[in-house]
Amino acid sequence: MTELVHLDVAGGVATVTLDSPQNKNALSQQLTGELLERLEEAGADDAVRVIVIRSALDVFCSGADLSEATTVGMGVGAQRMVDVQRAIVANPKPVVARVAGPVRAGGIGIVAAADISVAASGSTFALTEVRLGLAAATISLTVIPRLTDRAASYTFLTGNGFDGLEAARFGLVTLTVPDDDLDAAVATVLESLLKGAPQGLRETKKLLNRELLADIDARGKDLAELSAGLFGSPAAQEAMLAFLNRRKA
Repeated sequence: MTELVHLDVAGGVATVTLDSPQNKNALSQQLTGELLERLEEAGADDAVRVIVIRSALDVFCSGADLSEATTVGMGVGAQRMVDVQRAIVANPKPVVARVAGPVRAGGIGIVAAADISVAASGSTFALTEVRLGLAAATISLTVIPRLTDRAASYTFLTGNGFDGLEAARFGLVTLTVPDDDLDAAVATVLESLLKGAPQGLRETKKLLNRELLADIDARGKDLAELSAGLFGSPAAQEAMLAFLNRRKA
């Protein structure tokens, strides 16, 4: 089985790379399972001070794996999305998301869960669930706390896309920079984080994420069940199959 998530450690930075070109980094059971493993490895490694999540592709993440959702269902996948967000929020190391290219639906949950997200201005975002008879249930745990109330209503209800600059204005990402400056901007953030003492970083992250983590633990299971039920509904199944057929045409 080809590895879909890679882990490299150098200079105190663990780089977790999503690399599933066959489905544009869709959140399959294999990808989310490997992502959880890499995050756990990085969090437990004393040589790691900071974690970066990035994509090897020109797409950051295309969202849920709809092919999987229309065959095996989302009972496991929905809970995995809760677990991935929790693994990022609860990780003892700061997590930075390097965001380039399209980010759709569930992928936005990864961006929102990260402690710091740096996006290229050419990146694009869309919470497309509503157009498939779904709701952004599991990722609402991290996305809604980042967005302003008005931005949440607009993006969740319309499914309209927005760019990196709007993502920063909405509160989804920490900062947006020109595409050519993305790596330099991420390097600057990492340089600052590496100046922090491990204990200081760990305890400060706990303070910042205490309420968010408590909410994930309190509501995560219920939202995973809601999400799985919506994915399995006739309306959503019909819409997802139609979307997949259009994509193949």
